[in-house]
Amino acid sequence: MKLNLRTALPTLAAALAATLMAVGTAAPAAAESQVLRLAPGVTLSHFSVPDATGELVTVDLTNPRVRVDLLHPAAVAARERISSMVARQGAVVGVNADFFNITETQHPGVEATGSANGPEVTGMRPRKAAVPNSQRFGPAMAPGTSTRDVIGVGVDGRARVGTLTLTGTIAAGPDRYPVAGLNQYALPQNSIGVFTHLWGEVSRQRAVCGSDTRRADPCTDNAAEVLVRHGRVAAVSDTIGAGQIAPGDVVLVGREAGADDLRTLTIGEHVWVHYRLTGDGVPFRFAVGAAPILRDGAVLPGVNATTAATRTGAGISADGRRLYLVTTDGSAESGAGLTLAQLAELLASFGASDGVNLDGGGSTTCAARLPGSQEVTLVNQLAEGASERAVANGIGVFVR
Repeated sequence: MKLNLRTALPTLAAALAATLMAVGTAAPAAAESQVLRLAPGVTLSHFSVPDATGELVTVDLTNPRVRVDLLHPAAVAARERISSMVARQGAVVGVNADFFNITETQHPGVEATGSANGPEVTGMRPRKAAVPNSQRFGPAMAPGTSTRDVIGVGVDGRARVGTLTLTGTIAAGPDRYPVAGLNQYALPQNSIGVFTHLWGEVSRQRAVCGSDTRRADPCTDNAAEVLVRHGRVAAVSDTIGAGQIAPGDVVLVGREAGADDLRTLTIGEHVWVHYRLTGDGVPFRFAVGAAPILRDGAVLPGVNATTAATRTGAGISADGRRLYLVTTDGSAESGAGLTLAQLAELLASFGASDGVNLDGGGSTTCAARLPGSQEVTLVNQLAEGASERAVANGIGVFVR
C-alpha cells in the first residue's frame, strides 16, 4: 500500500487528533506536521523546509520495548524492497540504508551483486565487511571518512556513529594470510577474501574486478578460489564460482598475489579461518554502512553543498538515546531536494549531534505500520511514475 503523509494528513487529521490527545504528544516543531505515534517510543511526522518535504521518524532508545536492527534480504548478495523487509521481519517502521552494487555496465558479463558498500552487523554477528573506498557506489565522501564507517546501536543500548574494521587470519600449516574481505563485492588488490553461506547464490566474480584506485578498472586475469569444507581444502580452482555455499563451508577468493597464495594449498590440507569486525568503544549489536556528514553538531568539512537530491539520512542525539531517521520526497533527477550539507543541517535541527547520509534518489524509502493496521504502508512520496526500489539493506525499528 502506498500513502503520502503530506497529502494524506488533512484526511487523517481527525483520526490522528484523537490518537495524539490520548498519548499526550508534545507540540511538534515548526517544520513538522502533527506527530503520529506509531508505537511506544516511536513517532512519525511530515516536515517541510524551504527546499524539501519529507518524513521524520524519531526513536526513543530509552524505552525498553524499542529495538533498532538491520533490515536485510535473505542473502548479502540480494535486494528486497523496504516495505517487504519491514513486513517480513516484523518492524514497525524502516528506511533504506547503505549504497550498493547496483550495476556492472563497466564490467561486461559480470553480474551485479546487489551487495552493500559497508559493514553489516546484526545480533552482534558480522554479515559482511566494507569494500575498498575506491570501489564504493555513491557520492564523494567527506575527507577522513571511509566505507568502514557505520551507524548503529551498541550493546549498551546507545546509538552512535563509528568505524568497523575487518581483521582475520587464514592459517595453513606454517603459512598465515590476512583476511581482507568478508562477503563483499570488491576485494583489495593482491588480497584474499572470505565468503560464507550468507553471501547467497550470486557469482563471486565481481570481487576480483576494479582496482585500488578505480572501480571501473578491468577484472584481474589472475584469480583463484578455494573451497574449505570441515576445515580442510576440498577444491582449488582458477575459476571464480557461483551458487549457494553450504552452512559451515567457506570459500576463499584471491586476486593477484592472493590468488598465488591460494594455489599453494593442496586438497585435504587443514585450513583455519578466523575473522571479526573491530571498532572503538562498546561493541555494536547492530550496525550498517553509512557516510558521516555531521559531527558534534557541525557539518563535516568537505561535505557537498552544491548538489541537491532526494535523500535518506540518520542522526543521533549527543547522549545516543535518540535516533532520527529522515527521508525526503520527490525525484533526485528533478534537481529538487537537499544537498548533503543541508541534510546535515536538517538532522541537527531535529536534535542530532552526529549524522550520516544513506542511499538516496530512487532508493529513498520510508515504510511503516500505521496505528490500527497490520499492513505496511509506503509513507514517503516517490518521484512521479516511480515504484519502490529493491535495496541492499535498511534500518528497522522494532517494538516488543
